Amino acid sequence: MYKLLYIFFISIIVTNCSFKPVVKHHGVPYLEIKQAKLIVNETNKNDIKKILGNPSTTSKFDNDVWIYIERKQTQSKLSNLGKMKIFKNDVLVLEIDNFGILQKKNFYNKDDMKNIKIVEATTKSGFKKNSFIYDFMSSMRQKINDPLGQRAKKRRKITQQ
Repeated sequence: MYKLLYIFFISIIVTNCSFKPVVKHHGVPYLEIKQAKLIVNETNKNDIKKILGNPSTTSKFDNDVWIYIERKQTQSKLSNLGKMKIFKNDVLVLEIDNFGILQKKNFYNKDDMKNIKIVEATTKSGFKKNSFIYDFMSSMRQKINDPLGQRAKKRRKITQQ
């Protein structure tokens, strides 16, 4: 009787285990296939929203720039202790003119992103401690913190004693 129960419980555990990897999906599914439906100089904003939905990110320069993202992650091998591994990372950048027509379409996949060079230069701060801006801002801060000048009077009394 106990052997049948053990076999029953083991079979339940084995049948409930899944051998498929767990995939975490973020963004627009099947972005590569859907972006092929977009035609430059013909597709408008409404068509783009029907096909892809709302963009992940938007920006406004000379033209509207809409960015769509698709990212899939799965757990890596047991030797990496189950860290997540990216196996699909696609980005679609659409540039739309003032009339709402698609002007430019760029599709980047995981391999294309390895070739993108990122500049490592940094911008330094624009003012130093002895500059006019620093003096002006510090006096404004002082006036905001002590509008009646009470702290300055107390400091003078302490330094005179």
